[in-house]
Amino acid sequence: MDSPPGEREQAGTPREDCVPKVSMTVNGRPVSGEVEGRTLLVEFLRETLRLTGTHVGCDTAQCGACVVHVDGLSVKSCNVLALDLEGASVRTIESMANPDGSLGVIQAAFQTHHGLQCGFCTPGMVMTAAALLSDNASPSEAEIREYLDGNICRCTGYHNIVKAIQAAAAELGSARVAAE
Repeated sequence: MDSPPGEREQAGTPREDCVPKVSMTVNGRPVSGEVEGRTLLVEFLRETLRLTGTHVGCDTAQCGACVVHVDGLSVKSCNVLALDLEGASVRTIESMANPDGSLGVIQAAFQTHHGLQCGFCTPGMVMTAAALLSDNASPSEAEIREYLDGNICRCTGYHNIVKAIQAAAAELGSARVAAE
């Protein structure tokens, strides 16, 4: 006897009503959502969670506009499937502000030192800078430039971005010393 249409599935074919769900922590908050298997992290962040600070620039992991931190590591979210991050901790540009909503140290340094022009690359640059300063509290200019190698800015020529990161490093270093 034949099954009614839709009840019988071919072997290996998922049912349309079985959409995978992913759960993770984003900016310190537990979140979950249904995603297709091909959904990229950047799409999950922007479209499902409405965290639009992470930008999509190239879709090929070349430009760095989509950099976020996953379990403390800097990753290009246009190159990671959301489902692969089940249980992960993700930090986006939205987490970089102070609790009162004012600019965080790195963001403020970018503003003060004119480390942005159009602003499109800025979220990825700030996230990359945060990863660098987490790894190296006092990087040289050469180390900063090397760390930024995977981030493209078509406006600034990088000089002011480097100055901003140096200033943020100095301020964060002073804050660490004051806290001790």
